[in-house]
Amino acid sequence: MSNTESPNLKVKSILVSQPRPESDKSPYFELAKKYNIKIDFRPFIKVEGVAARDFRKDKINIAEYTAILFNSRNAIDHFFRMCEEMRIEMPIDTKYFCISENIGVYVQKYIQMRKRKVFFGDGKMEDLLPYMVKHKAEKFLMPCSDVMKGGFVAEASKIGIEIKQGVMFKTVSSDLSDLADIKYDMLAFFSPSGIKSLFENFPDFSQDNTRIAGFGSQTHAAILEHDLRLDIPAPTPESPSMTMAIEAYIKKVNK
Repeated sequence: MSNTESPNLKVKSILVSQPRPESDKSPYFELAKKYNIKIDFRPFIKVEGVAARDFRKDKINIAEYTAILFNSRNAIDHFFRMCEEMRIEMPIDTKYFCISENIGVYVQKYIQMRKRKVFFGDGKMEDLLPYMVKHKAEKFLMPCSDVMKGGFVAEASKIGIEIKQGVMFKTVSSDLSDLADIKYDMLAFFSPSGIKSLFENFPDFSQDNTRIAGFGSQTHAAILEHDLRLDIPAPTPESPSMTMAIEAYIKKVNK
């Protein structure tokens, strides 16, 4: 955490660098109402699909793979988009390994579950390793973005499971030029890509009294690498969610 002390000033406005929640019951809306603060939402990054012609340059033959690993809805959408563009129909006995049940259910958008073998984790890719060990003979492909880290792939390799990562979509910075003259008391970030977008849009950004909240160790590292002050780190044992961490901070300064 930065050695610079966080200013003890009230928070009246927050910009969350994610899309506006679809549910009216989001804890962000409850937070805004409870403390009478303005909370806006704006994605700092967006996802773009890799064109089939560019994917072919990686010389990955999707049809050769018998098991597909999914860690997000984006991965599912772009995998099946790529299959369609390349006119590939996955065999009925293809196995799908999904990071969570929600992601597994989302696969139903593209396949009939009753005819497929789908395995669910509990929110972490590592949860899938016991299932994968039982299916070591399969050939694993993991559709991913250009910023995907290789930690899980390395863990799988240690137990003799080889996973091929196929970049089928990429994360790019959103155009935030319309925010140039708008100031917020707090900015909330959830990925290193969000920090990258901030400086691509505003190279001369100076934090000053703006409080910065960051979720996840990689986001924390990116904040500090850009010489910014990390005022609200999350998750923590006391505040496992971003909204809980923000509320704990607001309770201290909005007295």
